[in-house]
Amino acid sequence: MLFEVWAPNARERVELDLAGARHPMEPDPLREGWWMTTVGAPGGESGVPDGTRYGFALDGGPVLPDPRSRRQPDGPDGTSAVVDHAAYSWRHTPPERGLRGAVVYELHIGTFTPEGTLGAAAQRLGHLVELGVTHVELMPLCPFPGRHGWGYEGVSLWAVHEPYGGPEALKRFVDTAHGLGLGVVLDVVHNHLGPSGNYLPAFGPYFTDTHHTPWGAAVNLDAPGSDEVRAFLLGSALAWLRDYRIDGLRLDAVHALADTRALTFLEELSAAVDELSVEQGREHFLIAESDLCDPRTTTPREAGGIGLHAQWNDDFHHAVHTALTGESQGYYADFARAPLAALAKTLGQVFFHNGTYSSFRGRTHGRPVNVETTPAHRFLGYAQTHDQVGNRAQGDRLSASLSPGLLACAAALVLTSPFTPMLFMGEEWGAGTPWQFFTDHTDPELAEAVRRGRRREFAAHGWAEDDIPDPQDPATRDRSCLDWSEPEREPHARLLAWYRRLIALRSAEPDLTDPDLTALRVVYDEEARWIAYRRGDVRVAVNLGPRPARIPLGRDRVRVLAAWEPVKAPEGDGGELVVPAESCVVLGEG
Repeated sequence: MLFEVWAPNARERVELDLAGARHPMEPDPLREGWWMTTVGAPGGESGVPDGTRYGFALDGGPVLPDPRSRRQPDGPDGTSAVVDHAAYSWRHTPPERGLRGAVVYELHIGTFTPEGTLGAAAQRLGHLVELGVTHVELMPLCPFPGRHGWGYEGVSLWAVHEPYGGPEALKRFVDTAHGLGLGVVLDVVHNHLGPSGNYLPAFGPYFTDTHHTPWGAAVNLDAPGSDEVRAFLLGSALAWLRDYRIDGLRLDAVHALADTRALTFLEELSAAVDELSVEQGREHFLIAESDLCDPRTTTPREAGGIGLHAQWNDDFHHAVHTALTGESQGYYADFARAPLAALAKTLGQVFFHNGTYSSFRGRTHGRPVNVETTPAHRFLGYAQTHDQVGNRAQGDRLSASLSPGLLACAAALVLTSPFTPMLFMGEEWGAGTPWQFFTDHTDPELAEAVRRGRRREFAAHGWAEDDIPDPQDPATRDRSCLDWSEPEREPHARLLAWYRRLIALRSAEPDLTDPDLTALRVVYDEEARWIAYRRGDVRVAVNLGPRPARIPLGRDRVRVLAAWEPVKAPEGDGGELVVPAESCVVLGEG
């Protein structure tokens, strides 16, 4: 079996430690900085058994895990293990599901069930099928310190967190999802790694001081040695799609990728994923998280863009959130001045900040989307995400402060918008559990630094330290687990039925998945707190106010397709629709 490693920092020698035995490695004459050796298993066999432990020792130093490790049985600090991907027998063919017409469901394996494993999550996928979603978006799965965490401090970008079940469990999860007709999206992090368990700097220039990020030195995408670093990241991304049959990747915070090269890493990744799609005969896609409000992120490469296939649209979230809650702190401030106007703008133009002044940033921000040529499904719309819930001081969901009627309105805005809708786990029944920030750092100093930093961050905004959950306390994670008894009782059951109805309508009414942004017409009343919009023959009326709203319909005859509270369509042509307080209705052609 061939073992190889990129270790340009090794001065004299690199050794492979395989099951406790040392094997010298030779420099690769064709690739600078690479070391290699071929080893057979005991007994003369040509292969090395699945699960065999190994690592690399540089210049006589300690044995370190493989930067491209496919498995870390003991976590980031342990040795690596061989994985035979060919040993798994796939049972199901991946479904042909792109993003047009999709409904995405974001979940965190560690809190989706109390068990916090891929196996336990797979047993709950039937719920998502009944709900009507098409894709499951998994938060990061790479190994991280301890058992529980959000996953954004991963290190081994080719491996699966062992407490979740490891590589085999992920394959079974994806296989089960595909068998149920669900696509699978995986959240991957390229903008930072670690810090705990990060041995990459010992091997080579994976990081550079040329740029600095909120996490320290930047991942090296453009300094000397960056060709191999980019190949490392690109290879790990393709491995998820190829070895685990993942359908798409969500790319964390691409705005934090410091990259000054003419051909950016994101363009290179986009091209490679498109090539893999052709090779495999099925569609793969990339979804960016970006706060740049730059349409070039999703503009095709041949048209001068980066070529990512979709991106999260935080501006739509901020508009929905301020309209529902009235919050105005931080980046909500610009949206809160006229929340329904902001919502109307994002519905029709995608970005609120499309060259406008951002008081949060103290400068103008963003650029306009060309709605004539850009399909709406390239943008994901949502009312809640792990970021927008978990980064609140107490991890409180919308359900902690809004009435069931306003939660129903949030669902209507997301699921009838022009965008690809995304839900955050438990949102569909108004989960009463919070989703808080939790960690399980094994380094006491790092654990204490995270604890202090979290409390200091919110103390600056008036929170008492005792009111901020301790990220290291196991109870913080436990509180964040979904309570699967809730969907069976009120008021959760009614809200769940509403989500199911809206998703079914989205599937049944072609106008609700029409990607043409120019086809949307919207009106609103800021004072009365209602907004209404038309998408083809479908009309949506949302009343966020405390009193019934009278909304003009024009001269068309309509019928009620779905209503949170009983609503009678006007008889005859035209007239006004009376929408009860904190309620919403979807109408079709009469």
